[in-house]
Amino acid sequence: MIRRLLPPLLGLLLVVALTLLRIADPYPVQVLREIAFDFYQRLQPRADGDFPVRVVDIDEDSLAELGQWPWTRDRLAELSDRLTELGAAAVAFDALFPEPDRMSPSRIAAALPGVDPANLPDYDAIFATSLANSPSILGFSRAPAGKPITGRPKSGFAVSGPDPKDSIPFLTGVATPLVPLREAAHGFAALSLNTSQSSSAIRQLPMLWTDGTEIYPTLSLEALRIAMGIGTIVVLGDTAAAGYVDSVRLGDFVIPTTSSGNLWLYYSSPRADLFVSAKDILGPNYHQFADKVAGQIVLIGTSASGLLDIHATTLGDNVPGVAIHAQAIEQILSSTYLTRPDWVEGLEIVGFLVLGALMVLVVLQLGPLAGLAAGAVSLAASLGFSWWMFTGQGAMVDPSFPLVGLTLLFGAMVFFRFVTTDAAKRQIRRAFGYYVDPTLLAQIEKNRDALALGGEMREVSVMFSDVRGFTPLSEKLTPPQILALLNTMFGALGSEITGRLGTIDKFIGDAIMAFWNAPVDVPNHPRLAAEAALGMRKRLRALNDADAFGLKRNSVGVDEVVIGVGISTGEALVGNMGLETRFDYSALGDTVNVASRVESACKEMGYDLLVTSATRDAAGDLAFLDAGSIALKGKSERVAIHLLVGDSELEKTGAFKLLRATHAEAIKALQDGRDPGGAIAECLALAPQVEPGLKKFYNQLVDRREDFPTLQPAAAAE
Repeated sequence: MIRRLLPPLLGLLLVVALTLLRIADPYPVQVLREIAFDFYQRLQPRADGDFPVRVVDIDEDSLAELGQWPWTRDRLAELSDRLTELGAAAVAFDALFPEPDRMSPSRIAAALPGVDPANLPDYDAIFATSLANSPSILGFSRAPAGKPITGRPKSGFAVSGPDPKDSIPFLTGVATPLVPLREAAHGFAALSLNTSQSSSAIRQLPMLWTDGTEIYPTLSLEALRIAMGIGTIVVLGDTAAAGYVDSVRLGDFVIPTTSSGNLWLYYSSPRADLFVSAKDILGPNYHQFADKVAGQIVLIGTSASGLLDIHATTLGDNVPGVAIHAQAIEQILSSTYLTRPDWVEGLEIVGFLVLGALMVLVVLQLGPLAGLAAGAVSLAASLGFSWWMFTGQGAMVDPSFPLVGLTLLFGAMVFFRFVTTDAAKRQIRRAFGYYVDPTLLAQIEKNRDALALGGEMREVSVMFSDVRGFTPLSEKLTPPQILALLNTMFGALGSEITGRLGTIDKFIGDAIMAFWNAPVDVPNHPRLAAEAALGMRKRLRALNDADAFGLKRNSVGVDEVVIGVGISTGEALVGNMGLETRFDYSALGDTVNVASRVESACKEMGYDLLVTSATRDAAGDLAFLDAGSIALKGKSERVAIHLLVGDSELEKTGAFKLLRATHAEAIKALQDGRDPGGAIAECLALAPQVEPGLKKFYNQLVDRREDFPTLQPAAAAE
């Protein structure tokens, strides 16, 4: 019982272990999940649209034409002024200005002591004036080794629900723009894209940051606020989980976020008209770009590789950081979001637990192919549901863990099944391998549950065979000779039994016990048992003729080995009997006892193959003769016995038909109390043509009148 329960227990323990792994959610599991969601985005990116967002790109051509970065602040002021002139709704700089301009009066005076700083142009002041006159936004960058942030946010914040400061990204240190520039700008925001600087791809963008006292918006959110002319950003807390963020509201836009205030980025394919080169805005023909700037939220950044602001997206593209802020604005304007609601994780865990348990049961009960089919259906359902949630609801349900987890589970269960099945097959072969035909052994292996201790009632045909006169024979042979004789005989007789789908129960000294129709169904088992007995007779005669036992060579006084066979058909209890670790598959019951007694009757009847009426009636058109009804030990009533003379070919011969008729006359004479001598004499004359072994039977027949009761008048009349 424990051995049978071990595979499912191990399988369920593996399911629980994998479920606990999913609950723990280690870094590799997170990476697989994120890769799966990236793949979904590549299959179906966010739909393109004509959004009022532009990026003024300080690209390689601009640097080649206007000089290396950083540019002087008067040039940046000119860029800001021209964008404002062209009608930009917001001008957001994705660049830091933490130090004075390299051409500032103080720096020149320090380099040239004789120069009066008051007579030099102050480019920082010029830039500050430009910022004050434009819908400008400057930003700060997260820098763990930097100084604490100074200055309050330009936007107002209203919090609905619990205070979110404990859950949103914390600013331990920052790099900020010069105070005059920061104060001149109309917006002040975070430029950093993520809280982890080692992230391979930007999948989330923090909408909010905090220093523990104030809340600051990200650049994209602040630029949209300035463009919309809104003064306050509303943070909606999660009332079900204190301190967590549910969403951010800006005017009519409600932006769902993670519990830490991050926006799941849903990228669209790169838009060709998103970028405008900075050199074109600073060139003499900048007015021709008015249609690309008017009413637009303009983000100023760089795609130049040397400025190290290139990041990977979930679509596999490498884009400047400013383009990611632009994607976030477009996503908000399109109201197209990706979310992972709180209930999704619970659904993933419970779903895997159910599918995993189902996989275990199917593989162990129905086999690997059924398990593969069930796993394929489960994975298809999981992937289909996940894809439908992604495309239809914008909800991200993890398809990766079921895929990997169920695959690992399937492999483990197939291995468990292989190990246990192989062990079971070895056990079956140990129990049956020498006693049944390979064809029957294969059927038994498919139904190995029959090997459990216990039994069942089945109709079987039971055979007993025994060597006549073995005791005196064994006295004339040495032990090695006896062993050689038995092995030769058992090998020949056993092959006849197993070759006709019989199961050898045991060898008992010089005897064999076998049965048919257990442990698996054997159609027409009475006929197979009878044919096996005929085959045993034929093989034994061939061995005797060839002196395979060495009896003639050794001059032991016995020329041949003779056996008696008894067969009975009926109900018997068949099953394993013994210990859990050591048992025999055997049969018990009246049918077994009758077969044993019938075999013992062969000597007194003078014939080698005897069967009961049940066997004779079910065996079909074999050659049988009536042998009377004999008293068997343990039976209150006489049992009808028949001689098994030959196969169906013999049954069709004229000689046998004549013998059968003459035999019937002899039996009738015995039943009527008449002298059967004449009929018996005719039978003796016919016997050599049919079966020579019948001669002894007929010689003893006249002395067995009690086995053929006199017919009652009523029976005789019939």
